[in-house]
Amino acid sequence: MDSPAPQPRLRDQFEAVMRLHHYSIRTERTYWYWIRFFIRFHRMRHPREMGTLEVNAFLSWLATHRQVAAATQNLALNALVFLYAKVLLQPLGEIGEVVRVKRPARLPPVLTHAEATEIIGLLVQPHRLLA
Repeated sequence: MDSPAPQPRLRDQFEAVMRLHHYSIRTERTYWYWIRFFIRFHRMRHPREMGTLEVNAFLSWLATHRQVAAATQNLALNALVFLYAKVLLQPLGEIGEVVRVKRPARLPPVLTHAEATEIIGLLVQPHRLLA
């Protein structure tokens, strides 16, 4: 007699939870981009049918084949963690060994004493006095 109410679309559920938690529109758009990318990567399977193995495969693929930056991979991970924990109410738990992007070493731009002395020697007065 009474048929169960149809489940709202994933996009509608996602938007409702994002607005409930007062996320910015930019964050909402960015997270939805990565969620859609994840779904398309797995050939349009619903996230409810997938789990940690699929998330691990997606993030590893981003690092190895797409060669994204570490921050981009972290953003994709955050979007998927939000989807599973807040929207689907199925927290991911341990994702396992994900291939992580290596952040390049940041070397500070420091001159040696000899380089600094050489640059100061090239200056003319009154700039040499200031240096």
